[in-house]
Amino acid sequence: MSTTIQELIEQVSRSELLRFVTAGSVDDGKSTLIGRLLHDAKAIYEDHLASLDHDSRKAGRNEIDFALLTDGLKAEREQGITIDVAYRHFSTPRRRFIIADTPGHEQYTRNMATGASTADLALILIDARNGVTTQSKRHAFIASLFGIPHMVVAVNKMDLVGWSQNIFEAIRDEFGQFCTKLRIGDLEFIPISALKGDNVVHRSKNMPWYQGPLLLTHLETIHIASDQNLIDFRFPVQYVLRPHAGFRGYTGVVVSGVIRVGEEVVVLPSSRLTRIARIIRGFEDVEYAFPPQSVTLCVADNLDISRGDMIAHPANVPWVARDIEAMLIWLDEEPLRPDKHYLVKHTTSLVRGRFTDVMYKIDPNTLHRQETHVLTLNEIGRVSMHLFRPIMCDEYARNRYTGAFIVIDPVTNFTVACGMIIDRAHQYMNPTVGWQVALREGQITAEDRAMVLGQKPVTIWMTGLSGSGKSTIAYAMERKLLSDGRACFVLDGDVVRQGLNKDLGFCAKDRSENIRRVAEVARLMNEAGLIVIVSLISPFRADRKNARSIIGDDRFIEVFVDTPIEKCEERDPKGLYAKARQGIIPEFTGVSSPYEEPENPDLRIDTTHLSVEDCVELLLRLLQERRVLD
Repeated sequence: MSTTIQELIEQVSRSELLRFVTAGSVDDGKSTLIGRLLHDAKAIYEDHLASLDHDSRKAGRNEIDFALLTDGLKAEREQGITIDVAYRHFSTPRRRFIIADTPGHEQYTRNMATGASTADLALILIDARNGVTTQSKRHAFIASLFGIPHMVVAVNKMDLVGWSQNIFEAIRDEFGQFCTKLRIGDLEFIPISALKGDNVVHRSKNMPWYQGPLLLTHLETIHIASDQNLIDFRFPVQYVLRPHAGFRGYTGVVVSGVIRVGEEVVVLPSSRLTRIARIIRGFEDVEYAFPPQSVTLCVADNLDISRGDMIAHPANVPWVARDIEAMLIWLDEEPLRPDKHYLVKHTTSLVRGRFTDVMYKIDPNTLHRQETHVLTLNEIGRVSMHLFRPIMCDEYARNRYTGAFIVIDPVTNFTVACGMIIDRAHQYMNPTVGWQVALREGQITAEDRAMVLGQKPVTIWMTGLSGSGKSTIAYAMERKLLSDGRACFVLDGDVVRQGLNKDLGFCAKDRSENIRRVAEVARLMNEAGLIVIVSLISPFRADRKNARSIIGDDRFIEVFVDTPIEKCEERDPKGLYAKARQGIIPEFTGVSSPYEEPENPDLRIDTTHLSVEDCVELLLRLLQERRVLD
């Protein structure tokens, strides 16, 4: 007897695994169908069956309610609906199965997406009394988005429509016509009665007009071996295994392709080439590995490889992308916010990013595109994202693992969306040339930093006479920007001369050098993503023009604090004008040295009649017009 049991265990372990997800509208009978399937396939233990019978009678039912087999939550049993995703494992002599029973109500579309993400087949139920509903189409569309290669449409409750062939064929024609717009390679229609068991495991005597496959027979025999991508080898590194100094291995799952001992591979993003020295599966060395095996790879060279890196074949590499386009299913009650930073979980890496555009959303009933700039709960649309660190990805239609990602709210840690990458947004990069060039040039651009900070880096160059109010306005502006969460810094002329430029005097040559150095510092701060506020007399147009050329015309905002010299001299907070009139300070701007007013400043401020708050408001309005604070 023990030998027979052992043989049975070995037979089951060698059997092919089929993952399928059930979906449909509320009360279409998904949970009942799964219960019936498990019961008729003799996949329920006797004690479990007895408990099921007891629970059914306790609920006031005269016969076994198979839906209770998967509806495990108390709320589900009380309401008679499925809320959570229920997983069930069972096997037959031909195949092993994992069933994901998902909710039917639109409110729980995100749960259906969870079950569909790893499925090989989608089993969609349609109530024969209600026909094709919007939710049926929604689930078919989601199944198509997730690239599920096989779909079975079970037209349920045929017993309640008199086993009508005409009703079945009408549903088949309508739903089949809708599915022609989707990317579904294999579609099968089966009329059933989950409650009675017709055409589930045993052929129905009530529908002699149907001669197609039974549901279980179809699930057992459908060909899924070729669904795996065995061409593009992708191995995201999950963990570095180092039990002792003499061993270093890299563990993870072979998500696609085949790898063999001795083959040359490239490690991304470092683009270092090496060879596979060992492949360990469990505790045994093997010669090759294929998806979805969990293995440990050992390489011939001592390389810096860590979690989030990816190993691939040198002649077949994924995209290295910061900017991606994707179809997105929004799963959170709080709508998508383009101005917010999110976490993106892709394979074994976690990167920060933000949405740059929502191109459109899709009506699941008609598949028509609708213009929008935001996605709300359960809506599906096409978006573009910018990531602050590159990911190694493929088109989702080609590789369901490297082409998929989830979006996480960094504040709540909720999974707010799942996405499928579209190929046209990417460019290939030579792993042995292009990446090194990118490293030499610097991977992080000024645009990347601006994206992180949520602002456009500019230099507000405030020029005017001493005592005009430049520094007072500059520091007030800095306080306002910082209180709004903006990254900024003031370069004040007096402060700069105490450190960076303390070796310079006030002759024309030293004044020009003073302005040049301040402009160079401002440019570097702009490269870091900061808004820079320069408070500098800078009396000569030629020097200001040179500062503009150093910083860049698109980043340079010239503000003339146009306060009359009489008012400046009246204020004279440092007593400089009085000393200049006495000849103590030579070459003082406005007294013994000229001031060349800007000819076309971006903003002119006269502090004679404006308060500091008014001046700051004028500057803020200018930044908003220039879209600096988007």
